[in-house]
Amino acid sequence: MKPVTRAAVLLLSVAGTLGATVPASNAVSADTSYVSLQHPQPVRETAKREVVEVFWYGCVHSQLLEQPLEQWAARQPSDVVLRRLPAVWPGESDQTVERGHARLYYTLDRLGQVDRLQLAVFHAVRDENRDLTTEDAAADWAASQGVDRKSFTTAYESDQVRQEVAQAPDDLKRYEITELPSAVVQGQYLTSPTRAGGVDAVPQVIDQLLERVRTKH
Repeated sequence: MKPVTRAAVLLLSVAGTLGATVPASNAVSADTSYVSLQHPQPVRETAKREVVEVFWYGCVHSQLLEQPLEQWAARQPSDVVLRRLPAVWPGESDQTVERGHARLYYTLDRLGQVDRLQLAVFHAVRDENRDLTTEDAAADWAASQGVDRKSFTTAYESDQVRQEVAQAPDDLKRYEITELPSAVVQGQYLTSPTRAGGVDAVPQVIDQLLERVRTKH
């Protein structure tokens, strides 16, 4: 199945799975560019304002959002933190591709290589149609990008990365994700290209939500 088609199928599937727990009539705010989570989530660093980007390397809209979001993050003050969450849809009978992509992401994250290589992974998966879902393929690609192969393999096989991949479906449930990409601000508010009015509008909505968080405290 082509990545775009697969993304559409996954979106419909997860919407059906989570629809009962995230009723639109209760979650939608007066401003339809975002929704409030039914169950707000804690942030990792209480002194920071946190934005969680939920993405999938096989999703065209996730790819389109990545560069504007990186440019947005570069302009933020030190108390704003961008954290990424690779999507592994809960309830999917075959999570092989999503888990493979998530494992690649968490390996690069552990090695401190995400900021440098995030766009390059999207390019390899989306534009070059490379399968990076196995250890050998991912390690070959990472080595071609200047990552030490042994260090990559050690991180890829680590218990920490395995645990993070295993936790990913539960994280999607916690953040009430029904669309990719999505952004969760301070564990309270969720926006996406559909809600914001397009990929390019997402950073502006995030700014508005961060200001909302700031003025509430």
